[in-house]
Amino acid sequence: MSTEPIVVITRRIPGELHIPGATVSHGPDELLPRERTLVRIRGASIVVTMFSDRVDADFLDAAGPQLKGVCNFAVGVDNFDLAECARRGVVVANTPHAVTEGTADLAWTLILAAARRLPAADRYARSPEYPARGPLGMAEFLGQDLTGRTLLIVGAGRIGYATALRSLGWGMRVLYVARSRHWDFELAPLAASRVDLEEGLREADVVSLHTPLTPDTRHLINARRLAIMKPNAILVNTARGPVIDEAALVDALRNGRIWGAGLDVFEHEPQVHPGLLTLDNVALAPHIGSAAARYREMMTQMVQENAVAILQGRRPPFAVG
Repeated sequence: MSTEPIVVITRRIPGELHIPGATVSHGPDELLPRERTLVRIRGASIVVTMFSDRVDADFLDAAGPQLKGVCNFAVGVDNFDLAECARRGVVVANTPHAVTEGTADLAWTLILAAARRLPAADRYARSPEYPARGPLGMAEFLGQDLTGRTLLIVGAGRIGYATALRSLGWGMRVLYVARSRHWDFELAPLAASRVDLEEGLREADVVSLHTPLTPDTRHLINARRLAIMKPNAILVNTARGPVIDEAALVDALRNGRIWGAGLDVFEHEPQVHPGLLTLDNVALAPHIGSAAARYREMMTQMVQENAVAILQGRRPPFAVG
């Protein structure tokens, strides 16, 4: 009977893990029901999880007492019961750097799509109405200009910084919300100012969310806070869906209380609020923030480094906590 440690990946990832002395069970393309995932991880020494895998007591019980670590193929760890992992001595690691550039790129994709009414324009260009009517008039499909406007970053981590940095091309003024002062934001080239959330929401033309999901940030953007935003404001979320009260956002978009939104994440993912599906002033993406080949391959490499270190009894390079 083999005594090699087993590494189980819950979903297919780009490339392959090469872990000397271990048997690697690569994940399927499709999302398995949780009960089947719990069967697959039985006997694993390492489990490589996705952000959609809930790592709780049941998960840890299913894997068994030989489980040494769980490597999340993501930066967020809101899907973990970290206290339970610590109690059992199970090491948790993630991929914090690899998601930064891709997610910041997507945040700007969504900002521009909302500002220039791309969802509505795309639908119109695909429709028979466009060739039937002929060229657009100069007063149609008018969008928002971003040059010299104010960008509010909520959550001053790596992704928030990378998103703010991209705003320099539009000469934007940058504000940020964070629990503590971040000198990297306040020094050149950003020269950003720290504000409280509600002050920032009142001043911002674009609000980009980059905060982790915690009990304090759930529904951080609610009906009351949407109501204090500018009518020309754009709200973008590439963090976690429940940071926004989705029903309140639908109401604000439908009634023109804000200009538009761009969402890569959803409150009840993968379910999308049906009200969002009917609106032309929101750009939607299916949680693809880091989904550029280069960055996903970097994530695979980071997971491999984490797993090898854990199996060798070393602290992984990207340990959580």
